[in-house]
Amino acid sequence: MIKKTYFKTKDHCKVRFTVDHENAETVEILGLHNDWNNPTPMSRKKGGSFTYETSLPKNSQHEFRYLVNKTEWMNDPEADSQKPNEFGSNNSILSL
Repeated sequence: MIKKTYFKTKDHCKVRFTVDHENAETVEILGLHNDWNNPTPMSRKKGGSFTYETSLPKNSQHEFRYLVNKTEWMNDPEADSQKPNEFGSNNSILSL
């Protein structure tokens, strides 16, 4: 799940990513800020979901994917769109 919060007086948008995966021990997000080499760990909540919150510039687009348990790539079904990548799968696209 992706929740976008826009501010009228600011040039950025607060974005909250939430992942529910019943077998997940860890979930990381990759690709934001065009950084595929440094995974950002998501925080595990009491109910078992994982969240990550960040601010991103308005009028921008970001490719990303989730990495579950350091082995399973996952896209966000609520992403604005999908884009093929060089590995034969798709990246999730976030448009702000």
